Amino acid sequence: MTKPVILLYEAMHPLALDELRHLAEVRTAESLDEEDLVRAVVDVQGIIIRANGVVSRRIMEAAPKLKVVARHGTGVEAIDRKAAQELGIVVVNTPEANVESVAEQCLAFMLSLSKRVREADKAIRAGDWGARYRLIGSELYGKTLGLIGFGRIGQRVAEMAHVAFAMQVVYYDLVSYPDAEEKLKARAVPLEDLLAISDYVSVHVPLLPSTRAMINTQMLETMKPSAYLINTSRGPVVDQGALVKALEKGLIAGAGLDVFEPEPLPADHPLYQLENVILSPHMAGHTDEALYRMAQVYKDVIAVIEGRDPVYPVL
Repeated sequence: MTKPVILLYEAMHPLALDELRHLAEVRTAESLDEEDLVRAVVDVQGIIIRANGVVSRRIMEAAPKLKVVARHGTGVEAIDRKAAQELGIVVVNTPEANVESVAEQCLAFMLSLSKRVREADKAIRAGDWGARYRLIGSELYGKTLGLIGFGRIGQRVAEMAHVAFAMQVVYYDLVSYPDAEEKLKARAVPLEDLLAISDYVSVHVPLLPSTRAMINTQMLETMKPSAYLINTSRGPVVDQGALVKALEKGLIAGAGLDVFEPEPLPADHPLYQLENVILSPHMAGHTDEALYRMAQVYKDVIAVIEGRDPVYPVL
């Protein structure tokens, strides 16, 4: 029996790749340029995309055998879902695979900023032992954590913060979560209230027209001067220019950023010059464990190709 052809936009976890190769003919795109992809998908039944490249209508229309497009991860903004629906192509993702990893990154940002780890490391490497008297940090214990978006990752961050540091949790979401509220003693509040009372604000919303630049100048001005902003969701959710100005003026104490607009961040971007920012290159979900779990999306790809229902269809 002929194996189905699966096109990977980028490499994935080697163990999962070995598993997939037993079930399918696996190809990796030589280029993510649309013209090259149009030529590469002619006989492809499944596509697995990661953080880079897009699956456009044109690419789907060039693939008459295509049955499923999979997102190795959560966000599906790079997939033309309208075109997929019209063409009868199933879209799947891995909404639970990187929850733990991203949540841990949020706490890492919060701790590093509060304990001034970046500044302390820089000082001691320069022989400045006296920095111990100047770099006075703050505790997370008992502080207020505001979560913009209270889905899987937001709730896991809340659980870590509440259980480990007795943090008070407030959240803003279009959906209410009464069970999580009871478990975590969390409160749903309007966005402006969340920003005004939180010591740490962590963003966990998808990139949609309604969420683009939702954290803008007005919202940043609402935050406490002692507060920190954490973004591990999508770069465009935060107005990056407004954030730079807020950090430069001391409107907020600092920020931990894993995502940007654009990506990669240009070499001359002013964020690099700010001491009150910790940056990472869109890697919050990149633990060995999470990468393996995300690569398991291949199981839904095979399921759809074989005519079975996927576990995680994107609705």
